[in-house]
Amino acid sequence: MGVSSEDEAYRTVGERGQAAFEVRGSEFIGHVAPATTVDEAEAFVTAIESEYDDATHNVPAYRVRADPLREYSSDDAEPSGSAGKPALNVLQQRDVENVVAVVTRYYGGTNLGVGGLARSYSRAVKKAVDDAGIVTERPHERFSITVEYDDSGDVRGILESAGVEFDADYGEDVTFDVRVPVVEAADLRDRIASATSGRARTE
Repeated sequence: MGVSSEDEAYRTVGERGQAAFEVRGSEFIGHVAPATTVDEAEAFVTAIESEYDDATHNVPAYRVRADPLREYSSDDAEPSGSAGKPALNVLQQRDVENVVAVVTRYYGGTNLGVGGLARSYSRAVKKAVDDAGIVTERPHERFSITVEYDDSGDVRGILESAGVEFDADYGEDVTFDVRVPVVEAADLRDRIASATSGRARTE
């Protein structure tokens, strides 16, 4: 069974990043942030727009790993093709996903022309991405495993040896909440099922 691209490692920004510079009197501020859903990306855009509501333009662009990949950009009243597309192009060229960028511009009185704008908007995103740093992420999934006390030591041993993140809750039974890379999840479930002779309940 082939692994779909949704399960593979991908590049994204490690944290929020920001960069500012001036071009012929206009101030450009690039902002980037990780965003795992379109809603998160839109919320970041809205937050920047309200924080910089006195700016001439706030130009958004994002790439989010939905199925299929969702890409969006807007010129926010700049000349067509001079702002949103160049911002998005940087995210494509850097091959980063689950990332949102907004470039804030304070107009300085001198028109930069489409070429000058495109260079400035892409530079703002490049510098903000550099500031944030690029990391490789692997998609994770969460599930819970419930076992009786007799099996809990074996299950805990398997989880620890696999090096996955988990929390254990000791009640009437023992429930492990597990966070595991998608590509390793099926194998881990199989190992736990065979170690407990199928007694473990996973959901």
